[in-house]
Amino acid sequence: MNLETLLAARLAAGFAAVAGEPVDPAVRASQHADFQSGAALALARRLGRPPRQVAAEVLAAADLSGLATAELSGPGFLNLTVDDAVLAAAYPLDPPPGAKERVVIDYSSPNVAKELHVGHLRSTIIGDALARLLEWAGHEVIRVNHLGDWGTQFGMLIEHMADLDGSYSLSDLTAFYRQARSRFDSDPEFRTRARLRVVALQSGDEATRAMWRRLVEQSQRSFVSDYERLGITLTVDDFTGESSYQDMLGPVVDELDAKGLLVESEGALCVFPAGFTGRDGEPLPLIVRKSDGGFGYAATDLAALRHRTRDLGATRLLYVVGAPQTQHFAMVFAVGRAAGWLPDGVTAEHIAFGSVLGPDGKVLKTRSGDTIKLVDLLDEADARASAPAVGIGAIKYADLAGDRRSDYVFDWDRMLATTGNTGPYLQYALARIRSLLAKADQAPGPVVLADPAERRLALTLLAFEPAVTAAIELREPHRLAVHLHELAVAFSTFYERCRPILGSPSRLALTARTGETLRLGLDLLGLPVPGEM
Repeated sequence: MNLETLLAARLAAGFAAVAGEPVDPAVRASQHADFQSGAALALARRLGRPPRQVAAEVLAAADLSGLATAELSGPGFLNLTVDDAVLAAAYPLDPPPGAKERVVIDYSSPNVAKELHVGHLRSTIIGDALARLLEWAGHEVIRVNHLGDWGTQFGMLIEHMADLDGSYSLSDLTAFYRQARSRFDSDPEFRTRARLRVVALQSGDEATRAMWRRLVEQSQRSFVSDYERLGITLTVDDFTGESSYQDMLGPVVDELDAKGLLVESEGALCVFPAGFTGRDGEPLPLIVRKSDGGFGYAATDLAALRHRTRDLGATRLLYVVGAPQTQHFAMVFAVGRAAGWLPDGVTAEHIAFGSVLGPDGKVLKTRSGDTIKLVDLLDEADARASAPAVGIGAIKYADLAGDRRSDYVFDWDRMLATTGNTGPYLQYALARIRSLLAKADQAPGPVVLADPAERRLALTLLAFEPAVTAAIELREPHRLAVHLHELAVAFSTFYERCRPILGSPSRLALTARTGETLRLGLDLLGLPVPGEM
């Protein structure tokens, strides 16, 4: 149930009667009542009339019976108090209504032959939360893990494998990559062979392709292991490497050329989408094919976009990638629209996010300045937390609790605290609820709201649907995280003020509803629930 929507619908008739046209009642939660509408003030200015008079007429024309009572306040606010009977009734935790879409969500996207590290954390956690939310809402979700598995660096890696002649281990992918890079930078003869190996790879040489496949498969096993520990729903079936788009790059160039979008610039084939200029004011190019005939990641992204809308039939594309790529994706989407690959009714959106910072305010790294491997981060979470689920929950909730566009400081002490706005605090609230219900010797019964804390808890429970709706519509998981924290706080107040709970069927019912809502909310965010804490 969405109380804001219901109240707005009831008030809308009153506003329309007074204004002679539709008016948004602008119903919002309020400290002065359950909800408040201030729309009469703006309407009064437009009509040139006293706002209290306009508000009174709106109230007289609106039918709130069976839902809420209202009173005129201040210069023309309408304070709305929901009827206790509405708050006390049980409502199912159903997905929000609305049209359903086929959504491709692109997230995590590591590079083959490198292990997942802290730089992949936000894309992976935010993307997975959005995939869970969209799926629960009834959308058909296609997860895509766009692996970096192609390009010139693979000549370097494969040639290094060939020289070792089987006496190597890929158990530490990062170390293997560093060894190959060191040789490439310091040995001209090796560098020449590595470049020839790229040609062999791209021309389909079977021995080269076999070594490349081994690198890809080992990397995928490493990624899946980390995803399973982190509670991420990506599987091997969701991996789509850059290599899978290679046969599409030529047709992409041909189609762009046929539509008159390609321009040759210094030997490269480019598109100059309208509205993009460099610092010098000159039009900014999106390079589709480089001057040497090769293709960069812009071409791959265009091929992927074309494939996702034309072949997969997606109506919405979400790219969960860091904020530094904002301009790149804006240009790719602009070219996609110009080419007709994003027709009316099909949208593409860059889900940008900030960085994970260390205590010094800089991008989080080890003391020696190296990037932190995700597996090391998870090991430390296990060591610091009372249980693996608590450590994982702390990491994921810290990421999801704030606006994704902002940076956040990775602070173990704050993240693992059992008080405040943390994952362990929510997990503890649910564990306490489960413990209470396990001790109950009677069933929950009809809810009677005798104490203000009971009423506040009941009202907060009904804010779940609008929180989920906002998280989905705005692609902002923190909307749900904030609500869950508010619910846990409301339950804590209820728990302290309304004991004994076990002897009251009404309070048991409120407790059970809170547990069900917290459990679902944590699951939608991808936070694990420990058995006990």
